[in-house]
Amino acid sequence: MAEAKDKLLIVEDDPGLQSQLKWSFENFDVAVAEDRAGALAHLRRLEPPVVTLDLGLPPDPGGVSEGFGLLEEILSLAPDTKVIVVTGHNDRTNAMRAIAMGAYDFFEKPIDPDLLGITIQRGARLYQIEQENRRLQTSHGASPLDGLLASSPEMLKVCKTIEKLAPTDVSTLILGESGTGKEVVVKALHNLSDRRDKRLVAINCAAIPEALLESELFGYEKGAFTGAAKTTPGKIEVANGGILFLDEVGDLPQPLQAKLLRFLQERVIERIGGRSEIPVDVRVICATHRDLPELITSGDFREDLYYRINEATIRVPPVRDRQGDTLLLARAFLERFAEQLKRPVKGFTTQAIEAIEAYNWPGNVRELENRVKRAVIMADGNQVSLEDLELPGQTEGADVEPFNLREVREKAESQAILRALTRTEGNVSKTAELLGVTRPTLYNLMKKYGIGD
Repeated sequence: MAEAKDKLLIVEDDPGLQSQLKWSFENFDVAVAEDRAGALAHLRRLEPPVVTLDLGLPPDPGGVSEGFGLLEEILSLAPDTKVIVVTGHNDRTNAMRAIAMGAYDFFEKPIDPDLLGITIQRGARLYQIEQENRRLQTSHGASPLDGLLASSPEMLKVCKTIEKLAPTDVSTLILGESGTGKEVVVKALHNLSDRRDKRLVAINCAAIPEALLESELFGYEKGAFTGAAKTTPGKIEVANGGILFLDEVGDLPQPLQAKLLRFLQERVIERIGGRSEIPVDVRVICATHRDLPELITSGDFREDLYYRINEATIRVPPVRDRQGDTLLLARAFLERFAEQLKRPVKGFTTQAIEAIEAYNWPGNVRELENRVKRAVIMADGNQVSLEDLELPGQTEGADVEPFNLREVREKAESQAILRALTRTEGNVSKTAELLGVTRPTLYNLMKKYGIGD
């Protein structure tokens, strides 16, 4: 059975343009409305992911009042629908006004169906990602992969690895730069494991002074040292039956490395000041942003301990290497903080979106989350602006968008192909069908843009 087509609602009062657009988007299930009432009827019946809206509608075809009124109603009735506003040539004022109200994007006349089609496909793809994430979060309560929002091939690979490793008891090492979300990976491993009903106990090896870290990990007997007024179990013992998460394990002092190695080999501990061995059943997960092989070479980390904690590895890529994930994460953070902080913010301005996608994000997900939270607080209207995010603009190092139409088209085409390949998991036949081109055409385009080399 053929895969169902995405629905597309075209709101346009010009019969000639109606026909042109309808035949240009044969890969969509297209409905056409010529006025406000017809558009709302189609919206309620079809629930289209994407709507193209000409602002000049009857009874005000020469103005924009009817178009803006319809835009407001669409955003109220179907806030997830991606509305692409069609404006007159050089009518940037109304285009920006539409974006500020919550429209997804705008397109100036005269219309190039190919370029408009790329924008429509991008909007439909974003709608699907948002719906899928919402379904995962609500289908059985919280998702086991709660917090792991991903559309990039790199992060989808991480999710698949989590699903395979979670049911096992192998010691797992999570590697990645600071702020990439290693803690979220640990929570996902715990939620999907057979130990999910037991405790997940975490300790940051870099945040606790060396003199206290041993007692935190292994516990102590009453009278073991000054101030030890009662026997206190350590983190390892508290995690019995569950999972012990050692964050920043690369900062573990040498003496404790030897003691941790013995525990991993024997699965027993001795409290400080104690003489009896205490058996502990626990799965150990470690994380670090440091280069452990380099630390082994310099003599700062034990090689035998490295192989004990590294029975399996999960590498979490930095945000800059996750194609398509940055905006997805930014929108998710915006929705969360707007709800938490009771702010009327609905989206990002076009300039803000461009800056988010162009910025390198050296602080990774943590920096993105913090910037969006502050921006939601600082936003004056219902849109987060470039100034609210405090990101560098084009004059301060962001990628400069080309104005040459050929360059714009080539960039849009290559991005659309990459996103389609992500959706189909690299299946060229399905990608060609999704993009509405033949396989030979797709191969030629992939060769042209160096995709898949």
